[in-house]
Amino acid sequence: MKQLVVLTGAGISAESGIATFRDSGGLWEGYDVTEVATPEAWERDPKLVLDFYNMRRKAVLDTVPNEAHKALVQLEKHFTVSVITQNIDNLHERAGSSNVLHLHGEILKSRSSKNPSLIYDINGAELNIGDTCELGSQLRPHIVWFGEDVPKMLDAVEIVQRADIFVVIGTSMVVYPAAGLIHYTNPGIPIYVIDPGNPDVNQSRVHFINEKATTGTQKLVQLLTNL
Repeated sequence: MKQLVVLTGAGISAESGIATFRDSGGLWEGYDVTEVATPEAWERDPKLVLDFYNMRRKAVLDTVPNEAHKALVQLEKHFTVSVITQNIDNLHERAGSSNVLHLHGEILKSRSSKNPSLIYDINGAELNIGDTCELGSQLRPHIVWFGEDVPKMLDAVEIVQRADIFVVIGTSMVVYPAAGLIHYTNPGIPIYVIDPGNPDVNQSRVHFINEKATTGTQKLVQLLTNL
Protein backbone atom coordinates (compact mmCIF):
# COMPACT_ATOMS: atom_id res chain seq x y z
CA MET A 1 0.00 0.00 0.00
CA LYS A 2 1.11 3.55 -0.67
CA GLN A 3 2.41 5.62 2.21
CA LEU A 4 0.12 8.56 3.05
CA VAL A 5 1.62 11.03 5.53
CA VAL A 6 -0.57 13.70 7.10
CA LEU A 7 0.65 16.76 9.02
CA THR A 8 -2.12 18.24 11.17
CA GLY A 9 -2.36 21.47 13.11
CA ALA A 10 -4.74 23.37 15.34
CA GLY A 11 -7.35 23.76 12.59
CA ILE A 12 -8.36 20.11 12.70
CA SER A 13 -9.01 20.20 16.45
CA ALA A 14 -10.70 23.61 16.35
CA GLU A 15 -13.82 22.04 14.86
CA SER A 16 -14.05 19.84 17.94
CA GLY A 17 -14.14 23.01 20.05
CA ILE A 18 -10.51 23.28 21.08
CA ALA A 19 -9.45 26.94 20.96
CA THR A 20 -6.44 27.76 18.79
CA PHE A 21 -3.61 30.04 19.81
CA ARG A 22 -3.57 31.77 16.44
CA ASP A 23 -7.26 32.67 16.45
CA SER A 24 -7.32 34.07 19.97
CA GLY A 25 -4.94 36.99 19.57
CA GLY A 26 -1.95 35.17 21.01
CA LEU A 27 -3.83 34.23 24.16
CA TRP A 28 -5.03 30.86 25.40
CA GLU A 29 -8.08 31.31 27.59
CA GLY A 30 -6.81 34.74 28.59
CA TYR A 31 -3.27 33.60 29.43
CA ASP A 32 -0.20 35.16 27.85
CA VAL A 33 1.78 32.29 26.37
CA THR A 34 5.01 33.57 27.93
CA GLU A 35 3.39 33.16 31.35
CA VAL A 36 2.46 29.52 30.93
CA ALA A 37 4.24 27.79 28.04
CA THR A 38 7.96 28.37 28.45
CA PRO A 39 10.68 26.81 30.64
CA GLU A 40 11.07 30.21 32.29
CA ALA A 41 7.39 30.24 33.23
CA TRP A 42 7.78 26.80 34.82
CA GLU A 43 10.75 27.96 36.85
CA ARG A 44 8.95 31.12 37.91
CA ASP A 45 5.52 29.76 38.81
CA PRO A 46 4.99 26.01 38.34
CA LYS A 47 1.57 26.09 40.00
CA LEU A 48 0.29 28.64 37.48
CA VAL A 49 1.57 26.46 34.63
CA LEU A 50 0.00 23.33 36.08
CA ASP A 51 -3.33 25.11 36.63
CA PHE A 52 -3.34 26.33 33.04
CA TYR A 53 -2.69 22.88 31.60
CA ASN A 54 -5.22 21.31 33.95
CA MET A 55 -7.80 23.64 32.43
CA ARG A 56 -6.73 22.74 28.89
CA ARG A 57 -6.71 19.04 29.77
CA LYS A 58 -10.28 19.22 31.02
CA ALA A 59 -11.27 20.91 27.76
CA VAL A 60 -9.68 18.09 25.75
CA LEU A 61 -11.44 15.42 27.80
CA ASP A 62 -14.76 17.16 27.13
CA THR A 63 -14.32 17.10 23.34
CA VAL A 64 -14.82 14.36 20.77
CA PRO A 65 -13.17 13.64 17.40
CA ASN A 66 -14.79 15.30 14.41
CA GLU A 67 -15.39 14.17 10.84
CA ALA A 68 -11.89 15.18 9.77
CA HIS A 69 -10.29 12.90 12.34
CA LYS A 70 -12.63 10.10 11.28
CA ALA A 71 -11.89 10.65 7.58
CA LEU A 72 -8.19 10.00 8.16
CA VAL A 73 -9.09 6.68 9.77
CA GLN A 74 -11.20 5.84 6.71
CA LEU A 75 -8.14 6.37 4.52
CA GLU A 76 -6.38 3.51 6.34
CA LYS A 77 -8.49 1.15 4.24
CA HIS A 78 -6.63 2.37 1.16
CA PHE A 79 -3.21 3.55 2.38
CA THR A 80 -0.66 3.08 5.10
CA VAL A 81 -1.44 6.30 6.97
CA SER A 82 0.95 8.08 9.32
CA VAL A 83 -0.29 11.15 11.17
CA ILE A 84 2.22 13.73 12.38
CA THR A 85 0.38 16.21 14.56
CA GLN A 86 1.36 19.50 16.12
CA ASN A 87 -1.64 19.11 18.45
CA ILE A 88 -1.29 17.95 22.03
CA ASP A 89 -4.78 16.42 22.27
CA ASN A 90 -5.55 12.74 21.66
CA LEU A 91 -8.40 13.17 19.18
CA HIS A 92 -6.59 11.30 16.40
CA GLU A 93 -6.14 8.28 18.64
CA ARG A 94 -9.71 8.44 19.91
CA ALA A 95 -10.98 8.54 16.32
CA GLY A 96 -9.04 5.34 15.63
CA SER A 97 -5.85 6.42 13.82
CA SER A 98 -3.24 3.66 14.10
CA ASN A 99 0.00 5.63 13.69
CA VAL A 100 0.22 9.04 15.38
CA LEU A 101 3.37 11.00 16.19
CA HIS A 102 2.96 14.02 18.49
CA LEU A 103 5.58 16.64 17.65
CA HIS A 104 4.73 18.94 20.53
CA GLY A 105 3.92 16.44 23.24
CA GLU A 106 0.71 15.08 24.74
CA ILE A 107 -1.45 16.88 27.27
CA LEU A 108 -2.71 13.65 28.83
CA LYS A 109 0.83 12.67 29.84
CA SER A 110 3.34 14.02 32.32
CA ARG A 111 7.08 13.66 32.58
CA SER A 112 9.81 13.99 35.14
CA SER A 113 11.32 17.45 35.47
CA LYS A 114 14.64 15.73 36.20
CA ASN A 115 14.70 12.97 33.56
CA PRO A 116 12.69 13.69 30.35
CA SER A 117 12.62 9.99 29.43
CA LEU A 118 10.36 9.22 32.40
CA ILE A 119 6.86 9.72 30.97
CA TYR A 120 3.58 8.82 32.64
CA ASP A 121 -0.11 8.77 31.79
CA ILE A 122 -2.16 11.25 33.80
CA ASN A 123 -5.11 9.69 35.58
CA GLY A 124 -7.94 12.18 35.35
CA ALA A 125 -7.67 15.83 34.42
CA GLU A 126 -5.23 17.22 36.97
CA LEU A 127 -1.49 17.31 37.55
CA ASN A 128 -0.61 19.14 40.75
CA ILE A 129 2.25 20.36 42.88
CA GLY A 130 3.49 17.37 44.85
CA ASP A 131 2.94 14.85 42.06
CA THR A 132 6.39 13.36 41.59
CA CYS A 133 8.21 10.86 39.43
CA GLU A 134 10.03 7.79 40.72
CA LEU A 135 13.10 9.96 41.26
CA GLY A 136 11.15 12.25 43.55
CA SER A 137 11.13 15.26 41.21
CA GLN A 138 8.02 17.27 40.35
CA LEU A 139 6.10 16.06 37.31
CA ARG A 140 5.53 18.60 34.53
CA PRO A 141 3.25 18.49 31.48
CA HIS A 142 4.66 16.33 28.68
CA ILE A 143 4.59 19.32 26.34
CA VAL A 144 7.25 20.93 24.15
CA TRP A 145 7.26 24.53 25.35
CA PHE A 146 8.36 27.56 23.37
CA GLY A 147 12.14 27.68 23.41
CA GLU A 148 12.56 23.91 23.85
CA ASP A 149 13.88 21.41 21.31
CA VAL A 150 11.43 19.20 19.42
CA PRO A 151 12.81 15.71 20.13
CA LYS A 152 10.43 13.90 17.74
CA MET A 153 11.48 16.01 14.76
CA LEU A 154 13.99 13.51 13.36
CA ASP A 155 11.39 10.74 13.56
CA ALA A 156 8.94 12.99 11.70
CA VAL A 157 11.49 13.70 8.96
CA GLU A 158 12.04 9.96 8.42
CA ILE A 159 8.29 9.40 8.10
CA VAL A 160 7.90 12.26 5.61
CA GLN A 161 10.77 10.95 3.48
CA ARG A 162 8.86 7.68 3.01
CA ALA A 163 5.66 9.40 1.85
CA ASP A 164 4.09 8.68 -1.53
CA ILE A 165 1.44 11.34 -0.79
CA PHE A 166 1.77 14.22 1.68
CA VAL A 167 -1.19 16.05 3.20
CA VAL A 168 -1.31 19.18 5.37
CA ILE A 169 -4.47 19.92 7.34
CA GLY A 170 -5.31 22.94 9.47
CA THR A 171 -1.92 24.54 9.94
CA SER A 172 -0.64 27.95 8.89
CA MET A 173 2.79 26.46 8.07
CA VAL A 174 4.57 29.23 9.95
CA VAL A 175 5.48 27.32 13.13
CA TYR A 176 8.95 25.80 12.80
CA PRO A 177 10.42 23.28 12.76
CA ALA A 178 7.13 21.52 11.87
CA ALA A 179 6.50 23.80 8.89
CA GLY A 180 9.80 22.67 7.38
CA LEU A 181 8.65 19.07 7.05
CA ILE A 182 7.17 19.74 3.61
CA HIS A 183 10.71 20.32 2.31
CA TYR A 184 11.65 16.72 3.13
CA THR A 185 9.08 15.24 0.75
CA ASN A 186 10.43 13.37 -2.24
CA PRO A 187 10.37 15.28 -5.55
CA GLY A 188 7.28 14.66 -7.63
CA ILE A 189 4.94 13.28 -4.99
CA PRO A 190 1.52 14.96 -4.76
CA ILE A 191 0.93 17.35 -1.85
CA TYR A 192 -2.53 18.37 -0.66
CA VAL A 193 -3.11 21.36 1.64
CA ILE A 194 -6.48 21.69 3.38
CA ASP A 195 -7.11 25.03 5.06
CA PRO A 196 -9.71 27.81 4.67
CA GLY A 197 -6.98 30.45 4.91
CA ASN A 198 -3.75 30.93 3.01
CA PRO A 199 -1.07 28.70 4.50
CA ASP A 200 2.49 29.75 3.75
CA VAL A 201 3.20 27.09 1.13
CA ASN A 202 4.98 27.90 -2.10
CA GLN A 203 5.36 24.74 -4.12
CA SER A 204 4.07 24.20 -7.63
CA ARG A 205 2.97 20.61 -6.96
CA VAL A 206 0.60 21.58 -4.14
CA HIS A 207 -3.13 20.98 -4.58
CA PHE A 208 -5.07 23.42 -2.39
CA ILE A 209 -8.44 22.54 -0.87
CA ASN A 210 -9.54 25.88 0.59
CA GLU A 211 -12.02 24.54 3.12
CA LYS A 212 -12.18 23.84 6.83
CA ALA A 213 -10.82 20.50 7.98
CA THR A 214 -14.07 18.52 8.16
CA THR A 215 -15.36 19.22 4.66
CA GLY A 216 -11.92 19.47 3.09
CA THR A 217 -10.79 16.11 4.43
CA GLN A 218 -13.93 14.42 3.14
CA LYS A 219 -13.16 15.87 -0.31
CA LEU A 220 -9.63 14.53 0.02
CA VAL A 221 -10.97 11.03 0.70
CA GLN A 222 -13.03 11.22 -2.49
CA LEU A 223 -10.07 12.44 -4.52
CA LEU A 224 -7.62 9.85 -3.25
CA THR A 225 -9.91 6.83 -3.28
CA ASN A 226 -10.99 7.58 -6.86
CA LEU A 227 -7.42 7.69 -8.14
